[in-house]
Amino acid sequence: MGLELYLDLLSQPCRTVYIFAKKNNIPFEFKHVELFKDSILGRKMPGGNNPGHSYEGQHYREEFGKVNILKKVPALKDGVFTLAESTAILLYLSRKYNTPDHWYPSDIQKRARVDEYLSWHHTNIRANAPKTLWIKVLIPLFTGQTLPPEKLQEVMDELAISLKQFEEKFLQNKPFILGSEISLADLVAIVELMQPIGVGCDIFEDRPKLSEWRNRVEEAVGKELFQEAHEIILNIKELSNIQIDPQLKEHLAPVLRKIMK
Repeated sequence: MGLELYLDLLSQPCRTVYIFAKKNNIPFEFKHVELFKDSILGRKMPGGNNPGHSYEGQHYREEFGKVNILKKVPALKDGVFTLAESTAILLYLSRKYNTPDHWYPSDIQKRARVDEYLSWHHTNIRANAPKTLWIKVLIPLFTGQTLPPEKLQEVMDELAISLKQFEEKFLQNKPFILGSEISLADLVAIVELMQPIGVGCDIFEDRPKLSEWRNRVEEAVGKELFQEAHEIILNIKELSNIQIDPQLKEHLAPVLRKIMK
């Protein structure tokens, strides 16, 4: 059996894995794990392709649990070997397929810089950017209620702090985080920052340094591949037409209550 990647491109970690694998010509079978039950009926895969198999419904199903007991995407299966967590998957792919050194450098200090960003990312950019999607699209979709504008502004203010730190600490005056070439750090960062863009929060406006970095990252990845991977998030309003499975609502209720406080 070959490499299988279990993904839903609505998820930013899944998009990162997808882009990295495609950009580096890593052969894999796309296993589509729907995060929202009925969206399988109307949502197309990138480039109009049909996935080899779809876990109809969601990641909570028993069948997917055999691949990842955590019941989260992305997940990897390579023969009998399975792996969860996007960072672990990215590093596994880079090592197994000997991808170009700039992605995760062999130089110990450059590699440490990538590790440093990935460690910071989870409690800063990732802690705030995805909330824009929940506030503007998903909470209204699941609950029928909209949150006050103050809630979104609170998130945007926190994200602005993270973006300032990103520019000053990690990007500085370099083309990319490590210098002259793209790395996993850039890829993880840009994909996360596309989540606000998808819901109409243009975080690149009035941030010329960040905007220029975005353009360079897209060019390095390839604009066609980048747009393909982000097709779903850039058309996120289509989610308003799907029927939400009551069981999925039950699973997400604690998360929704926490966000709505």
